[in-house]
Amino acid sequence: MANNQNQGGSNRGFASMDDDKQREIASKGGKAAHESGNAHEFNSQEAREAGRKGGEAVSEDREHMAEIGAKGGESRGGSSNASSGNQGSRGGSHEQHVKAGEQSHKNK
Repeated sequence: MANNQNQGGSNRGFASMDDDKQREIASKGGKAAHESGNAHEFNSQEAREAGRKGGEAVSEDREHMAEIGAKGGESRGGSSNASSGNQGSRGGSHEQHVKAGEQSHKNK
Protein backbone atom coordinates (compact mmCIF):
# COMPACT_ATOMS: atom_id res chain seq x y z
CA MET A 1 0.00 0.00 0.00
CA ALA A 2 2.05 2.95 1.24
CA ASN A 3 5.74 3.26 0.76
CA ASN A 4 6.20 4.30 4.41
CA GLN A 5 9.44 6.08 3.55
CA ASN A 6 8.57 9.63 4.31
CA GLN A 7 10.91 11.66 2.12
CA GLY A 8 11.00 15.03 3.77
CA GLY A 9 7.26 15.33 4.20
CA SER A 10 5.06 15.46 7.25
CA ASN A 11 4.80 12.64 9.77
CA ARG A 12 1.04 13.11 9.83
CA GLY A 13 -1.79 11.79 7.74
CA PHE A 14 -2.86 8.63 5.99
CA ALA A 15 0.30 8.15 3.92
CA SER A 16 2.52 8.20 7.00
CA MET A 17 0.60 5.35 8.69
CA ASP A 18 1.82 1.78 8.56
CA ASP A 19 0.17 -0.57 6.06
CA ASP A 20 -1.96 -2.40 8.63
CA LYS A 21 -3.45 0.86 9.94
CA GLN A 22 -4.18 2.04 6.38
CA ARG A 23 -5.93 -1.27 5.58
CA GLU A 24 -8.01 -1.02 8.75
CA ILE A 25 -9.18 2.50 7.91
CA ALA A 26 -9.84 1.68 4.26
CA SER A 27 -11.84 -1.38 5.28
CA LYS A 28 -14.03 0.73 7.55
CA GLY A 29 -14.62 3.17 4.70
CA GLY A 30 -15.60 0.42 2.32
CA LYS A 31 -18.00 -1.13 4.81
CA ALA A 32 -19.58 2.25 5.52
CA ALA A 33 -20.04 2.94 1.81
CA HIS A 34 -21.77 -0.40 1.30
CA GLU A 35 -24.02 0.11 4.32
CA SER A 36 -25.07 3.55 3.10
CA GLY A 37 -25.69 2.29 -0.43
CA ASN A 38 -23.04 4.55 -1.97
CA ALA A 39 -20.57 1.83 -2.95
CA HIS A 40 -20.36 0.81 -6.57
CA GLU A 41 -20.75 -2.91 -7.12
CA PHE A 42 -19.40 -4.15 -10.41
CA ASN A 43 -21.59 -6.33 -12.56
CA SER A 44 -19.87 -9.14 -14.43
CA GLN A 45 -19.41 -7.08 -17.61
CA GLU A 46 -17.83 -4.15 -15.73
CA ALA A 47 -15.56 -6.51 -13.80
CA ARG A 48 -14.48 -8.19 -17.02
CA GLU A 49 -13.66 -4.83 -18.61
CA ALA A 50 -11.74 -3.61 -15.56
CA GLY A 51 -9.73 -6.84 -15.47
CA ARG A 52 -8.94 -6.56 -19.17
CA LYS A 53 -7.71 -2.97 -18.79
CA GLY A 54 -5.63 -3.86 -15.75
CA GLY A 55 -4.11 -6.83 -17.53
CA GLU A 56 -3.20 -4.69 -20.53
CA ALA A 57 -1.56 -2.07 -18.31
CA VAL A 58 0.46 -4.61 -16.35
CA SER A 59 1.50 -6.62 -19.39
CA GLU A 60 3.07 -3.55 -21.02
CA ASP A 61 5.94 -3.86 -18.51
CA ARG A 62 7.91 -6.74 -20.07
CA GLU A 63 10.41 -6.95 -17.22
CA HIS A 64 7.60 -7.25 -14.68
CA MET A 65 5.90 -9.96 -16.72
CA ALA A 66 9.18 -11.91 -16.99
CA GLU A 67 9.51 -11.74 -13.19
CA ILE A 68 5.97 -13.03 -12.77
CA GLY A 69 6.65 -15.88 -15.17
CA ALA A 70 9.85 -16.82 -13.38
CA LYS A 71 8.16 -16.81 -9.98
CA GLY A 72 5.30 -18.93 -11.30
CA GLY A 73 7.72 -21.45 -12.72
CA GLU A 74 9.64 -21.59 -9.45
CA SER A 75 6.51 -22.18 -7.41
CA ARG A 76 5.53 -25.09 -9.66
CA GLY A 77 8.96 -26.66 -9.38
CA GLY A 78 10.52 -25.00 -12.42
CA SER A 79 12.38 -27.23 -14.82
CA SER A 80 12.24 -30.17 -12.40
CA ASN A 81 8.66 -30.68 -13.56
CA ALA A 82 9.85 -31.24 -17.11
CA SER A 83 12.26 -33.95 -16.09
CA SER A 84 9.69 -35.72 -13.93
CA GLY A 85 7.04 -35.60 -16.61
CA ASN A 86 4.74 -33.53 -14.37
CA GLN A 87 4.30 -30.39 -16.42
CA GLY A 88 1.00 -29.22 -14.98
CA SER A 89 -2.25 -28.69 -16.81
CA ARG A 90 -0.84 -26.22 -19.35
CA GLY A 91 2.17 -28.27 -20.43
CA GLY A 92 5.67 -27.14 -21.23
CA SER A 93 8.64 -26.34 -19.07
CA HIS A 94 9.18 -23.13 -17.14
CA GLU A 95 11.75 -22.05 -19.71
CA GLN A 96 9.28 -22.60 -22.54
CA HIS A 97 6.66 -20.47 -20.78
CA VAL A 98 9.13 -17.65 -20.13
CA LYS A 99 10.26 -17.70 -23.77
CA ALA A 100 6.65 -17.70 -25.00
CA GLY A 101 5.82 -14.77 -22.73
CA GLU A 102 8.79 -12.79 -24.03
CA GLN A 103 7.81 -13.58 -27.62
CA SER A 104 4.20 -12.48 -27.11
CA HIS A 105 5.33 -9.07 -25.87
CA LYS A 106 7.55 -8.52 -28.92
CA ASN A 107 4.43 -8.68 -31.06
CA LYS A 108 2.80 -5.66 -29.39
